[in-house]
Formats: sequence, C-alpha cells, structure tokens
Amino acid sequence: METPFIRIKNLHQAFGEQEVLRGVDLEINRGETMVILGASGGGKSVLVKHLPGLMRPTEGEIWVGDVEVTKLREREMGPIRHQIGMMFQGGALFDSFTVFDNVAFPLREESDCSEAEVQKRVTEALEIVKLGKHANKFPSDISGGMRKRVALARAVVDMPACIIYDEPHAGLDPMTADTIDRMIKSLQTNHGITNIVITHEIRSVFRIADRVVFMKEGLVYWVGTSEELKHSDDKLLRDFIEGNAQDD
Repeated sequence: METPFIRIKNLHQAFGEQEVLRGVDLEINRGETMVILGASGGGKSVLVKHLPGLMRPTEGEIWVGDVEVTKLREREMGPIRHQIGMMFQGGALFDSFTVFDNVAFPLREESDCSEAEVQKRVTEALEIVKLGKHANKFPSDISGGMRKRVALARAVVDMPACIIYDEPHAGLDPMTADTIDRMIKSLQTNHGITNIVITHEIRSVFRIADRVVFMKEGLVYWVGTSEELKHSDDKLLRDFIEGNAQDD
C-alpha cells in the first residue's frame, strides 16, 4: 500500500494548564477528502494548524511525505507550505485589495513568479471558483459565499497537494454550501488535491467525505467512511449527527 501522505503521531498541544491535544494519531491518504468532526473545543482547528507549521506541538511528530515537519526551522518550512494550502474560517481577505490581488498575494509574497505568471495562475484559480468576472471587485462588493470562493481560489492558486478548510460552510445558505462542496470535490477529482475539511454541516459530510474523523477532548474518537458513520450505532456519533443534546 502507498505510504500515507500525512502521518500524525502522538501529537500533544497545551496552552498553559489547558491540554488541547492529548496524543492524536492519524493518517491522511494522498488524494482523499477527509472530514474532521467534533464538538467545539475538541481540538480540530488546533490540530490542522500544525500541518503547515502554523503551530508547533509540545510533543509528537507530523510527517508530510518523508519529511518530519516538527523538526524543521521556520525558514525551512517554505516547501511544506507550498504543499499545504489553508482556507481560513473567516476567509482572511484583505479589504483594501481587489479579488484578484487577494488571490495573487501568496504568489507575490512567497514565490519567484513573474507578474505574467501571477496573472495566468490567478486567472486560472478564479475560473476554478467561477469568479473570473469579479476579479476587480473588492471583498465588500461581493456576497459572503463569493468571499469564501475567493479564499478558496487563494488557497488553490499555487496548486498545493493538500488544502485545509476550516469551517468553509459557516454562515452560508444551503445552496451556497452545496456550491462549495462541489468545488471541493472537483479539486479532488480533477486536480488530485487532498482535502481536509473541518465542518459542522452534516449534509456536507455525506456529500464530500471519503473518510470521517470524529474528535473528542483532544483525541481521535472514531475514524471511518461516511457510510460507516451514517449507519453507526455509537450513541455519541448518532447524537452528534442528529443534533441531540448530551445529558450532563
């Protein structure tokens, strides 16, 4: 079998006395869409921020291919960050930049691309998210769903091997959320991109996930396919899927 693209081993993270990750073990295969579920505060966002080196663990290892990321110094992280893009929860767009310039930002700041190459790549990325006609608008001039798509274009403009999505459906109506899901699956199917998606949108889980990870209190509680999740008899999983409150 092919070696997993990303391997996480015994990962710990603490902020003062608060232990957020308590020994996470997880493997992510190249070219799959993995969805990470769990209650708020379970460590999902903290976990994924370790993959491109935005956070450093207090203990444990992260392997991207054959590179142990946690041992790299900051100036050595460039090649890893070119492999792993991230679509942040709020989009993190620059209000004073046009749509085009927002998408171009990582190329202009972190690559040696000529301006002609920047123009080409940004145009292609905007076409992927169907925003080519809006390149000269500002974030304040477009809808929330379109801003999410701009953030997605920025994440994909360098064609990374993997994209992390932190709550890409937050604040979206069902039809717009479906549009985002279709784009996520298209990136996987048409470009071979590995997707790691944090979401609370259960409908999206069954539309896009090849595998699902459920986290609880800083640990991986369950891993399986979306079909296995749908038919699971585990009470915690069923309550989460159905939106049932847990008894104290």
